[in-house]
Amino acid sequence: MSVFRTSSRAALALAAALFTIPAFSHVTLETKEAPLESRYKAVLRVPHGCKGSPTIKIRVRIPEGVVGVKPQPKAGWTLETVKGDYAKPYALYGAQVGSGVKEIVWSGGRLPDDYYDEFVFVGYLSSGLTPGATLYFPVVQECEAGVARWIDQPSAERQKPAGDHSDTPAPGLKLLPKQ
Repeated sequence: MSVFRTSSRAALALAAALFTIPAFSHVTLETKEAPLESRYKAVLRVPHGCKGSPTIKIRVRIPEGVVGVKPQPKAGWTLETVKGDYAKPYALYGAQVGSGVKEIVWSGGRLPDDYYDEFVFVGYLSSGLTPGATLYFPVVQECEAGVARWIDQPSAERQKPAGDHSDTPAPGLKLLPKQ
């Protein structure tokens, strides 16, 4: 009898843990910290669709100061980049760059709600960024029925109280000092 109770309690504890982990409900970055003046591999984790509907498009906005961006093609998906001018020129491996990828769009695929996938790109974290700051990569997830906008960022003047969080946070990257 005690073996049954122990097994039941363990199963209940495991089930509770699986259903209360908030990281599985949002688009997130696999690596959440990186040093300035380095190449960063961003792996966007997409854990589900939109209220049961399959994901058919992922769009990510590249923040100012991330330069030399190159997305990874994904089998079964069409890849598009939107390019534009930066607010100022940045040094990239000894050269000045004034424009580049501002948005990446993966579309035409189909990621069922029951499955998980990752969308990858690399970029250079320029010296124009601030160590200790968090850089946000807003993501719009379009589904066959519905849209999820993972775009919320805390503002400098309005920090949320401890324990309070957004229901639609943008994936964030903490910037570390140059190594």
